[in-house]
Amino acid sequence: MSDSRVQAHVVRLLEGLGYPLTSVRRTLVTVYVAAVIYCLLVLSTFPTYSAQLLGADIAYFDEAILALTANTYQTAGAVGLGLVCGYAIMTGIAVTAAVGRVRVAGSQNARRLSAVLPGLLASGCASCGAGLLGLVGLAGALATLPFDGNLLRLAGLLLAGWLSRPPR
Repeated sequence: MSDSRVQAHVVRLLEGLGYPLTSVRRTLVTVYVAAVIYCLLVLSTFPTYSAQLLGADIAYFDEAILALTANTYQTAGAVGLGLVCGYAIMTGIAVTAAVGRVRVAGSQNARRLSAVLPGLLASGCASCGAGLLGLVGLAGALATLPFDGNLLRLAGLLLAGWLSRPPR
């Protein structure tokens, strides 16, 4: 790949990452979505515990988030917890970019909007160790991966970043 193409990709990546910061509303939507996704990712690390605690009383929500954040830190380390936070942030960025694309493209160009879906799927399904595999009972499979699945999380996070583009 030539230097100009690499520079063009880097510029587009930085534009995509900076897009949510272009207005207060976009920033608030990004932060809100990132917080919701972080809670879902952390709660899905130990689904039975989450269901029992939240089933007893919704007031235990903060306790569940704190306990499972500590559990994620203990099992995956600081790098793993940082990658989970990165996933939440990238999902917030991807959702904000998707909403921007819908507004720019409108209903006329619905076919072009299908390009948004891989970015949303990459940010959701590739978090593995602290995400959707836990919900379907496959979290134990990550124990066979090196570095507690952190390399897989990092690869998915890079894919999500590559797929997040600002609307044009």
